Amino acid sequence: MTDPLSLSSGPVLGLSLPELWFGIVFAFLGTFLFLDGFDFGVGALFATRDDESEQEQLLAAIGPFWDGNEVWLVVFGGALFAAFPAAYAGLFSRHYILLFAFLAALILRGLAPEFYEQRHDERWRRIWGVAFVVGSVSAPFLLGMFATAWLTGSEGSLTLAGPLVGLALVALTVVSGAAFLGIKTRGVVQSETTAYGVRAVTGYLALVVASLVTLALTAPNVGGGLLAPVPAALVALSVALVGGYVRAMREERYHLALGVAGALTYGFVALVAVLLYPSIDPSSELSVADAAVSTLALNLMTIASALLIPLVITYFAVLYSVFAGPVEAGESY
Repeated sequence: MTDPLSLSSGPVLGLSLPELWFGIVFAFLGTFLFLDGFDFGVGALFATRDDESEQEQLLAAIGPFWDGNEVWLVVFGGALFAAFPAAYAGLFSRHYILLFAFLAALILRGLAPEFYEQRHDERWRRIWGVAFVVGSVSAPFLLGMFATAWLTGSEGSLTLAGPLVGLALVALTVVSGAAFLGIKTRGVVQSETTAYGVRAVTGYLALVVASLVTLALTAPNVGGGLLAPVPAALVALSVALVGGYVRAMREERYHLALGVAGALTYGFVALVAVLLYPSIDPSSELSVADAAVSTLALNLMTIASALLIPLVITYFAVLYSVFAGPVEAGESY
């Protein structure tokens, strides 16, 4: 049995726990952005469909998944609060309006399909279809605004680079959503929606470049680190991944395209984390080590996570295997 005193005297297995949990927090954020990201992307692509049966296919494609995918947002927030409560308090107190707007977008995205299915009135469905698109586009845009304010240490939620990063995240979700629809749909819906993926990934790359240039010019604490080896390598890797995504989509290798979209998403989050480190809250000048909770708490969290995270991953593996395969014509949400 593990000695409780040993848990408080030193980190388990000699790990550097504040840095480990910094990485875990951003891994959770990346998982949310990828898994719920393709849901957002499908919501954005919903605007391209005029036929009701095609709209139903898009809703049916994400129906079994989106609610579970949002769990990773809760896990991200919970991990940030548990491991770095001072950073959590500072970020959420400074940007609470932006975060409440983000939550409102998530609520709208979740409610819209439910109300959409309640009536077959044309005007009713048009209203809730628009609401679904607005919620799906607003959520990643606002998340990008929040990530930029966090990275730059801004006291306010509006930064010059924020809208560019927000639009980049919207484009990235369309990249994931288009690949996902390539797997889940067939025929006209598949060919027309996946074509948007190639356009979106080109737009994503252009917006990332514009965002980095703007950050270099307006945020000295960020701009100085952009030419460091790791950030430069992540940017170069993203360029290569964009080329791989375009090729996979054109060859109709949609599983590969979705995997590449996932790599782009985690690469984006990794870039934010690398530019942020060793700080975790530049506005309050808190470093990762300073903001972390006690060694005992980190040890207990690490042990609990080692037991629970495999169970969560197993659940998602079962979920996606049960609902594998394309949506059939006539299938609804």
